[in-house]
Amino acid sequence: MDEWIDSWIHARLHALSPGMSDESVAMLSDLTVVVVVGLLAFIANYVTKRVILQLVKRVIAKTEITWDDVLVDNHVFDRLSQLAPALVFYVFASAIFPAAEGLEGGIRQAAIAYMIIIVASAVHAFLTSIVTIYDSFEVAKSRPIKSYVQLVKVIVFLITAILVVSTLTERSPWGFLSGLAGLTAVIMLVFKDSILGLVGSIQLTAYKMVAVGDWIEVPKYGVDGDVIDISLNTIKVQNWDKTISTFPTYSLMSETFKNWQGMTDSGGRRIKRSLRLDMNSVHFLEGELLARVKGIELLKDYLASKTSELEAEAKERGVSPDHPVNARRMTNLGTFRQYVVEYLRSHPKIHNDMTFLVRHLPPGPDGIGLELYVFSNDQAWSNYEDIQADIFEHLLAVLPTFDLRVFQNPSGADLRLIGKAS
Repeated sequence: MDEWIDSWIHARLHALSPGMSDESVAMLSDLTVVVVVGLLAFIANYVTKRVILQLVKRVIAKTEITWDDVLVDNHVFDRLSQLAPALVFYVFASAIFPAAEGLEGGIRQAAIAYMIIIVASAVHAFLTSIVTIYDSFEVAKSRPIKSYVQLVKVIVFLITAILVVSTLTERSPWGFLSGLAGLTAVIMLVFKDSILGLVGSIQLTAYKMVAVGDWIEVPKYGVDGDVIDISLNTIKVQNWDKTISTFPTYSLMSETFKNWQGMTDSGGRRIKRSLRLDMNSVHFLEGELLARVKGIELLKDYLASKTSELEAEAKERGVSPDHPVNARRMTNLGTFRQYVVEYLRSHPKIHNDMTFLVRHLPPGPDGIGLELYVFSNDQAWSNYEDIQADIFEHLLAVLPTFDLRVFQNPSGADLRLIGKAS
């Protein structure tokens, strides 16, 4: 067909200008062929993009499935449509300046190389679409495939580069592959992070160590927040201060990190905090204090049961239950500890099916500690902090009811009061 176009243009030029020299006719004919081929490429591109591609998009928009919409959004079909003008130049390469030696082969090689790049670009967009479609399923949270797809993209890039170079140089691609085999050490150095990232990604996924959406803490990198992306080379985390931290994927295999996802899955969030109490305020529960705490609703059953238990034990041992040394007696600290237990048991935001402890910490120069080790049933950070604050505000407020004092180091105001008193 290209020879027919060339001869037809020659005939028309001779008919229009019979006195024109053969060289001028040939040159004008070649230029006309270039214009015609360029026009055909433009028409092919226009028809492909404005007619065929728009028709395909309309059909896809009417379908009920969503994966084809993802292909459209990632421009897979748009990229494939760019093959049309390249095909025109490939088909009519022999008609463009036929007298120029080697030009036809060069045009065809360039067209093939361009088409290889376009196909690779479409494959790249298609792989991105696969990740997007896969991420819409629940399994993607625990089994991400982005790292593997990125590895495939790297392989596609290498194959594309080899095919393009071999096409333009008219050499076999196997020759380039054998040359690359000799550069294994260099390739390992260049793609070290990708190789380590791939190994790390496989291990992280296989052992379910971390997934997108997990809250992780990596002290070495100052990371503390939610994982928002896991790629072949890097992991991206949005910290609680809304900053973004990025660090190598393989570092999670060599560095210590904490994954809080277990807490999220458990349904509770740990509260571990203590009150430091002045040991000088600890004494037996008697007199006015005993009468006062008997009016506390949460302690009525405990006081009745404990009183009966102590009286029975004293009677069995033959000692007076009122003796401060020989018999066991209730203390304000022990009663307060039981009050904390009952208060937390009745608290609507405390998870009663998980570890529940109210214990003493070893006495020290800063008093004796009463530690709460319980779990809230609300894991949201702001709500969790509100729950902790509400509990300890209440406990601090009721301490005087039990004649207990909080231990704290003297402040400047305390020292000034001492100075005034003296």
